[in-house]
Amino acid sequence: MSVFKRCSVVVLALAALQGAAQAAPFTDVLDLPAMPSALVASSALRDVTLAGQRLVAVGPRGHILYSDDHGAHWQQAQVPVSADLNAVSFATPELGWAVGHDGVVLHSRDSGVHWQKQLDGRALAEQLPGTGSDNALLDVWFSDARNGYAVGVFNLLLRTVDGGEHWQPWLDHSDNPQGLHLTSLAVVGDELYITGEQGLLLKQDSERFSRVETPYAGTLFGAVGKPGVLLVYGLRGHAYRSTDGGGQWQPVSTGVNTSLTAAGVDRDGQLWLASQAGDLLLSRDDGASFSPVPQSARGPVTALATDTGNGLVLVGERGVRNQAGTPTLHP
Repeated sequence: MSVFKRCSVVVLALAALQGAAQAAPFTDVLDLPAMPSALVASSALRDVTLAGQRLVAVGPRGHILYSDDHGAHWQQAQVPVSADLNAVSFATPELGWAVGHDGVVLHSRDSGVHWQKQLDGRALAEQLPGTGSDNALLDVWFSDARNGYAVGVFNLLLRTVDGGEHWQPWLDHSDNPQGLHLTSLAVVGDELYITGEQGLLLKQDSERFSRVETPYAGTLFGAVGKPGVLLVYGLRGHAYRSTDGGGQWQPVSTGVNTSLTAAGVDRDGQLWLASQAGDLLLSRDDGASFSPVPQSARGPVTALATDTGNGLVLVGERGVRNQAGTPTLHP
C-alpha cells in the first residue's frame, strides 16, 4: 500500500473515531455507577472512618472501599454515582453517609457494602435558587441514626432530622456572612464545630453555629481534641490549642511547614496530626507539643482513622497505608 493510501486510511479511521465520540451520549456522573477497579486501594482516597469494627474509605470517581481485617485487604462497594466523594461518617456500625462533589449525599444501611443516593446537586439547586448543581460537599457528620449535618463550599450547610430522607438548607444558621467555604465538621467533647476559610471556626449553640474567634487568618482544615482540649489546624503547619473552649489560644509548634490535613485521637487519648506532604505527628501531652513519627513508607495524607487494632489507617493520593500504633518517637 502506498504512503498516500496508508495516510488516507489513518485519516478516515480517525474521522470515524471522532464521529463515534461525538455521537456517544453524555452520562452525568450522578447517573453513572462507580466502575469496579482492581487498583482502587492504591488510588487516590479522601476520607476513612470506622463502621463498628469495619474500615470504610471514600474517594474520587465514586469509589468506596471497606475492610474487615484492619486494612490489610479491601473490597469495593456498590455505588450508584461516579462523582468524587470527599467524606464519610457512620452513626452506627450499619448506618453511614458519604458526601462529595455535585452536591451528592449517599446512604448505606449495611455497613458500607451498598449505597443509595439521597441527594444531589440538581435537587439541591431547586432548594437554593441561584446556585449551581455542582456545589461540593466537603464533610458530613451524624450524631445518631436521624440527626446529621453536611457542609461545603460557599457556606453550604445542610441539616437532616430524619436520617437524610430530607435535607434542609441551614445557611442562615451560621455566623458566616462572607459565605466562606466550610471545610470540616468535628466533635470535641460535647461540642460540634465547623472549620473554614480565613480562620473561621463555628460552634453549635442550640439552633445556630456561632463564631469562635481564632488567632489565625488562613484556612483551617479541621479541629480535633477531647474534653478540655481543642486543637485547630490548617495551612503551612499552623496549629492552635485552647483549653477553655476557644476563649484563649496558644500556638503549637508542629515542626512542619506544609498543610496539616488530617487529625485523630487514638484509644489511649493521644492526638495525631498528618500533613499534605506525609508528615505524621504525635502528641502525648494533650496537644501541647508534637513529635515526628518514624514511618516505613511516606505519602500525602488526606485523612486518618484509629483502627480497632490500635494502629492507624492513613489515606491520600496514593491510596491506603497502615501505620503501627504507639511508636518510638524521634528526640
